[in-house]
Amino acid sequence: MKKYLVLILLICFLASCVSNKELTYLQGKPSNSKEIKRINNIPYKIQIDDILNITISSNNPKIVDDFQKGNINSNIRSSGGVNGQSNNQGYFSDYSVNNYGNIRIPTLGEINVLGYTELEVRKKIENKIKEEYVNNDQSLFVSVKLSGIRYTIIGEINQPGTNIIYQNRVSIIDAIASSGDITDVGNRKEIEIIRKTTKGTEVFKIDVTDINIFDTEMFYIKPNDIINIKPLPEKSWGTGTTGLQSLSTIISIFTLITSTIILARNL
Repeated sequence: MKKYLVLILLICFLASCVSNKELTYLQGKPSNSKEIKRINNIPYKIQIDDILNITISSNNPKIVDDFQKGNINSNIRSSGGVNGQSNNQGYFSDYSVNNYGNIRIPTLGEINVLGYTELEVRKKIENKIKEEYVNNDQSLFVSVKLSGIRYTIIGEINQPGTNIIYQNRVSIIDAIASSGDITDVGNRKEIEIIRKTTKGTEVFKIDVTDINIFDTEMFYIKPNDIINIKPLPEKSWGTGTTGLQSLSTIISIFTLITSTIILARNL
């Protein structure tokens, strides 16, 4: 009886630990391909609540002043220079897309940008300025880009919350690294990416332990994505993430069972 009990406890011990294979990123060998693929090559289309950084420059300072968003927007100036900004400054100095899909630019008024790419918005602004205000200003330059990639990460992550990474493209690895890494009981093989699209809310799954994620469409996240890190079964079992923790739990259970048997025999 004791032998069977020890065997059962040993099996539980081996099954309860989180293996290195479940904790290691980008395992395996990348697949060989003769074709060069451009991952996520579809241009992003602007959504509600996105924040756009719009730079308008010209050799004529008056033209720039007419389209400048107040005195706090140091990003729009005749020199065309872009000053550094804090994480919160962009919210006040840049252009937030409202619930109707519009942004409001001084002099130009409201411009609908919902569903347009950055390039399409840039051309839209350029054409409106040239057609209605400056017909022959060859020095006019307009730049439109997202003010970073905003995402929310929840679940088994060391630093959950909403983050903004100031890059043109952000991978799932970038998002995880910027949020303090996944905990030891986080499931790296079934990470959920929840995304609002024109078709409604869609849920995608990605395995960051597989090196071939570089070839998947979900490797790069999109603005306003929600990343959900689900827990491993070991968390609900409560046996521990390391061998030492699991061993301590198994010993405690074994001690409890042994004490119960001894007490039952002495009654």
